[in-house]
Amino acid sequence: MTESKNFIENIIDQDLLEGFPPSSLRLRFPPEPNGYLHIGHAKAIAINFGLGEKYNAPVNLRFDDTNPSKEETEYVDAIINDIRWLKYNWEEITYSSDHFDTLYNWAETLIQQGKAYIDSQTSEEIAQQKGTTTAPGSNSPYRNRPSDESLKIFREMKNRKHKEGSHVLRAKINMEDPNMLLRDPVMYRIIHKSHHRTGDNWCIYPMYDWAHGQSDYCEQVTHSLCSLEFKPHRKLYDWFIENLKDQREKNLPLFPKQREFARLNLAYTIMSKRILAELVQNKIVSGWDDPRMPTISGLRRRGYTPEAIKAFIKKVGVSKRENLIDVSLLEFCARDDLNKIANRKMVVINPLKLTITNYPEDKIEQIKSENNPELESAGLREIPFSRHLYIEKEDFVEEAGRKFFRLTVGKEVRLKSAYIIKAEKAIKNSKGEITEVLCVYDQKSKSGSGTEESQRKVKGTLHWVSQTHGIPIEIRDYDRLFLTPVPGEESGDFLKDINPSSFKTRNGFAEPSLAKAAPGSKFQFQRKGYYVVDKETSLEKKVFNKTVGLRDTWNKL
Repeated sequence: MTESKNFIENIIDQDLLEGFPPSSLRLRFPPEPNGYLHIGHAKAIAINFGLGEKYNAPVNLRFDDTNPSKEETEYVDAIINDIRWLKYNWEEITYSSDHFDTLYNWAETLIQQGKAYIDSQTSEEIAQQKGTTTAPGSNSPYRNRPSDESLKIFREMKNRKHKEGSHVLRAKINMEDPNMLLRDPVMYRIIHKSHHRTGDNWCIYPMYDWAHGQSDYCEQVTHSLCSLEFKPHRKLYDWFIENLKDQREKNLPLFPKQREFARLNLAYTIMSKRILAELVQNKIVSGWDDPRMPTISGLRRRGYTPEAIKAFIKKVGVSKRENLIDVSLLEFCARDDLNKIANRKMVVINPLKLTITNYPEDKIEQIKSENNPELESAGLREIPFSRHLYIEKEDFVEEAGRKFFRLTVGKEVRLKSAYIIKAEKAIKNSKGEITEVLCVYDQKSKSGSGTEESQRKVKGTLHWVSQTHGIPIEIRDYDRLFLTPVPGEESGDFLKDINPSSFKTRNGFAEPSLAKAAPGSKFQFQRKGYYVVDKETSLEKKVFNKTVGLRDTWNKL
């Protein structure tokens, strides 16, 4: 069968067919350290690092740190941690700031060649002269400023002799170009703020479009892959590369080429780092790693695995067309992976006392149960069984119809991995609420005992926890943060679409094997869903976050 390839792989294959040496291939992932990475970045990570693995090509992790107003070391560390967690390896960690000296020198070259000039207008005046998509722009009154004068001011800007907003350096291209990005774009602006790496060495900083392609060139990146919104930038990317050809000290077999793929748009989710930061700042969520956030750290804390995220990205595929992906696909991938790796545990969240009246009062029995039926090597665990148990309150009614297969007076069910029981009586309080169920058990019906009674079939199986041995736990249920597929699209304000029921806490009782579960450990709570031990857990209080349910219930709701 012929291997199916995406369009980026076809581009690389064509370059190789045309004589481009495979050993020269190099890619990069260039996040700006102004926030935490989210699931949309995971797609870009998977594409770049996945291609690196496929073609045995190095991939640089390059931080686009050209704006000291928004960037912090905290974000650099978080990004490194996220990519490591996704199990990708980079060749080098680089920074756009590594190239500040080179970028500055090349900018001086463009000024000397008459291809760049200092504009002393305000940002508002420059914006007005840009024109519109249907009307051409107009030239700046400083467009024909002599190169010597522009060069003098540019050096003064570098030497802190001018205040913020007083001057910018612009490329001299074409104010009538249909692509507005080529209407004399700004290359440098003055920012008197300390940089997270270079400190106060610089007070002028390159714009993204100037720094990006030239950093690609400096690092000998051959294929510069980015999301579709950067497609209009490609012509400017190429203009800068082309107009500095004569100044290059390195000879690449192929100048870097920018190519674009559709970004990941996920329903019920916001992918804007600016808005995500607003959610954090306004305390709508507890932080960047809140389990409702689409950040990689949030998904990790929610209990998602790297394998689930990679499987999701693979199913989404690489295309040139934008579309909205249903979040249930991501949840399916999590459920599919966790089913294979998560050990099963019994947890009762809404407890109802159950007493087996013919079971000895002082007897404690160790019931053996499979850790994971999907994984033979997971083995068995022992769970203490006693006369006094907890079951889920919704698993019992006094009277029920034929389609109710759980516990009711006069009918039998099996307790998971243990015995068949029959309910005989419901104990009620003064309000008429059921507080306890009295049952009898068939002592020959123990699961796996080999007796004829143990083979007897009953229609219902319930999970349970021993009252004496169960440990109290806190369960945090998380749902989608927004109520609409595209938050803010209809209301005009994403805050109006916040789901007020996206976070709830409940208390329950768990089998004692969970007492020593470490943060990050993942389990299937039988008949409930998949859960992970939260980082806020302690010896005194075990905290579990719900990852996903056993079935997709959102669409039904």
